Amino acid sequence: MHLCLYQPQVPPNTGNIGRLCVGMDAELQIIGPCAFDFSDKSLRRAGLDYWQHLRWTLHPDPEAFLAWLGERQPWLVTKWGRLRFDQPAYHADDVIILGNEVRGLPDAWRARWPERGVHIPILGSIRAYNLANAAAMVLAHAKLATGAFNGYAPPTGP
Repeated sequence: MHLCLYQPQVPPNTGNIGRLCVGMDAELQIIGPCAFDFSDKSLRRAGLDYWQHLRWTLHPDPEAFLAWLGERQPWLVTKWGRLRFDQPAYHADDVIILGNEVRGLPDAWRARWPERGVHIPILGSIRAYNLANAAAMVLAHAKLATGAFNGYAPPTGP
């Protein structure tokens, strides 16, 4: 499974999402340009012990990412999504794209895949979820739906 960030703006979010991807055995695709350098201390601090284990690719621009994507149909996490995030039939090789912290996803991308938008319900009085939290909710559910957790046993003892 691939978790993709569209032109991320906040280094700690990207660091935390990288850590999430390591823990969930997902690949991180980052669509540039980004608002920060990947040597940024806050990015590394958020995923410091895990970054070397992360499988990730930095696509320099949206066109490079779309070339990598090919004919695959991604899931777009957006407040405009038609489906609740727990409704799709996810597959182990799916691509899940989240917009950036400031602008979300471009209108053209939402128009390109109108049936592939998923939203996370907001029941309280907030405008949006933090990007890393939204990524965790959707990725964890997608992994659960694909059976990735079947047979997992937590560690025993301290």
